[in-house]
Parts: sequence; structure tokens; C-alpha cells
Amino acid sequence: MIKTVFFGSSKHVIPVIKMLNENFDLSLIVTTEANKIDEVPHYAIKNNISFISVKDLNSEDLLSKLKDMNAEVAVLGYFGRIVPQSLLSIFPKGIVNIHPSLLPSYRGPTPVQTAIINGEKETGTTLIVLDKDVDHGPILAQEKMNILDSDTTDTLHTKLFALGAKLIEKILKSYVKDELSWSEQNHHEATFTKHLSKSDGQIDIENLPSKDKLDRMIRAYYPWPAVWTIVKIKNKELRIKLLPEKKIQVEGGKPMSVKDFLNGYPEIKEIINIFKS
Repeated sequence: MIKTVFFGSSKHVIPVIKMLNENFDLSLIVTTEANKIDEVPHYAIKNNISFISVKDLNSEDLLSKLKDMNAEVAVLGYFGRIVPQSLLSIFPKGIVNIHPSLLPSYRGPTPVQTAIINGEKETGTTLIVLDKDVDHGPILAQEKMNILDSDTTDTLHTKLFALGAKLIEKILKSYVKDELSWSEQNHHEATFTKHLSKSDGQIDIENLPSKDKLDRMIRAYYPWPAVWTIVKIKNKELRIKLLPEKKIQVEGGKPMSVKDFLNGYPEIKEIINIFKS
């Protein structure tokens, strides 16, 4: 059985962990999640899989532990950290990265969000071998997927990493045995994404985007940073989030329907116009 290490965080990578644990010798999970109730640590504890939570990827303790594992290859998905060369060089077959876009398009930290914002009709999952540059390595496998009009960043990440788990299962043995043909990316066609900040989701209630653009923003920025605005009611400022499925959430409250929102805040009728067809 091929000995592997997995690097990743969030609920989206649980299918990858499950697949590796069932089909390969998953010796260790490395995650940035520190709380035992977080998705990855919780799953690891429940299924008796060794894991460590890390902050410094160059720490001697981490590097020493990984070297002692003697794993042939590692798999990475939704890790959110740049992997240093000192770590890359530990694994004889390197680290296979699950990237949720059709590389070389949408390299960087927000490929799913950016694809939705740009109105793309399809995306996909690409497996690459990590190198020193971001999302730059050779392609081992790639598969397309349609973006539905109802897809959010949350739902699309879930589907794309589930697809990534299937692709890893399909190719990892062949890759480790040098039986897999792979190809360099066309770097001249590369496009890049940027980190998001809270301010990216802010809209001006007096100058709203078009309905189509706002719909894409709401889906792309869910669950974070969310589309939000500030309105004034009786000299008080109220922060409101606009959520998928035409839900509205007042800061500190629960998501509610438009009807319930109007019942509680009839002074803000103009915000409802954004949900009209």
C-alpha cells in the first residue's frame, strides 16, 4: 500500500481524507485547524487517524516528524498555506495538489469565487505536482464540471473536492509507479486570483450593482465574506447580509425570508428591490 500524508483543512476535504484512508496507507494528516471540534481534527479523531495542527511549516518538529513517516507521496487540498521547499523535498514523489479550477486558469487563493463572479459556466478540478511557484506544477489529471445558477462557493467547493478525491484514487498508484503521462501547463495562458477581504462584499444601498452581478456576488461570497451593507434606521446603523436563496440576515440574528425581514424592518423596503425579477 502506498504510504501517504495529507495536508488540508475544512469540511470540503473530508471526502479526500476518507478516500485516502480507505485505499492507501494514510499515515498522517497535517492541518491548520487547531480545535478538536473543527472538521478535520474531529474526523481524524473519530476515525483514529493521526493528525497534527500546524502554524509554522518550517518548524524542525514538523519536518522531523514528516521525515520519520517515510511516505512516498503527499496529497494537499484546501490547505491555504504556501508549502516551503524544505517540506516539498521530503517526499520522493512530491506533493499532489488538488486545485479547484481548470489550470492554468484561476491560479491562486480564490479560484471558485472568481469563476462565479466572472459568470463562468464551467470549472473543474486539476491535480498538479506542487513546485516552488503557486499552482504552477505539471498537470496529472483534470476534469470539467458545470457551474449551476444555484451554485455558491460553498456548494462548488464541496463538489470540486469530491471530484478531486475520485481523481486522486484513479491516478495516484500510476503516478507513484511512474506509469502516468502528465503535461506542463501553458504558462502563457495563466490567469490569477487574489485574496478576498471583508470589504469585497460591501455594497452601497444607494448604488446597487446590476441584478445579475449582485446574484453572482451573493453566491461567490457565501459563506465569506458575504455580501453586506449598512443601512440607517432611526439614527442607528444596521449591518445586513444578503444570502443565497433570497435570505437576509441582520447582524446578530438568524437568516430570514424577505417577508419576515419586511415584517421586522418595514423602513428598508428599497433593499427588497434587489431580489425582484
